[in-house]
Amino acid sequence: MALPLQTAALLKAARHLLDELSADAVLLLTETDLDWAEVLDIIPAEKLLLSAKDPELAKVLQANPQLRVLDIDPGPTPTHEQMSVALLEAVATDKLKPGSHVIAMYNGIGVEGGHPEHVDSMSVIHLGEHLERLTAADLRTLDTQVPLETLRAVVELATEIGQEGREGKPVGTMFVVGDTEKVLSMSRPLNFNPFRGYSRKERDIRDKKVREQIKDIAQLEGAIIIRRDGVAEAACMLIDAPADTVTISKGWGTRHWAAAAISKKTKAVAVVVSQSTGKVVIFQNGMVVLQIAPFARPMTFQRFRMDHSGDGNPETGT
Repeated sequence: MALPLQTAALLKAARHLLDELSADAVLLLTETDLDWAEVLDIIPAEKLLLSAKDPELAKVLQANPQLRVLDIDPGPTPTHEQMSVALLEAVATDKLKPGSHVIAMYNGIGVEGGHPEHVDSMSVIHLGEHLERLTAADLRTLDTQVPLETLRAVVELATEIGQEGREGKPVGTMFVVGDTEKVLSMSRPLNFNPFRGYSRKERDIRDKKVREQIKDIAQLEGAIIIRRDGVAEAACMLIDAPADTVTISKGWGTRHWAAAAISKKTKAVAVVVSQSTGKVVIFQNGMVVLQIAPFARPMTFQRFRMDHSGDGNPETGT
């Protein structure tokens, strides 16, 4: 099967950017199977990273030994979330370095009915602006305290809150993940616990619907406590861990101090969303191990139709 004209044109544009910018990779978020031999004629195999939203398509791609497929489970999430998780996975598995330049290709125009679509958009991403200190070793260290699946869900949620806010207003919040019993012993409630009375399934942050509900809860004062298994335990909690042995950058507020303190006194990982900047900061053992700046809105190239008559309307082809 030949590549669609639009896909081939965008791939050639990505190859041009790859060469001109000395970029490190092309990340292709694909919703459809393609003629991969033709794709690899345009983008070298060692420069191409793939991510598929559909699990069945991902299995097909993984069966091709020439392709480098990122092993993620984005589920029914927006494209920018899949992109963030894919980039995080690429760095975690040493396929990309934190300062890499990446050409991202994806379907940026929503289509009703959930039908798979070909790529129509492209962005240039410099990971140094978003993953300032991330290394594979950092993630492996974090994974010893909190399973990477849980950490990814929390980081996804935090970056969405930092980027989107809530109802047009910026939101700052803190998540404390893992070592829950000890964390609770060093905190006290500021208000009622909004998670009380709900089943484990209804509190599992790996569920997209649960994460959307937590975005509303994040507007309340206090920290949100998450267990190692990804289940939300409590919210509106005041962290009361002593910060006498903690040193962090000047200019950071009480959330950052509390996050550093609780991560120092327990085995928990603390994730803070800055209300003023949207930046996500992750603390472990009282120190910053990862900072993620919110992604800017990607620039997209809209679909168009070729006008073969030479004098027709470029939008309608008439």
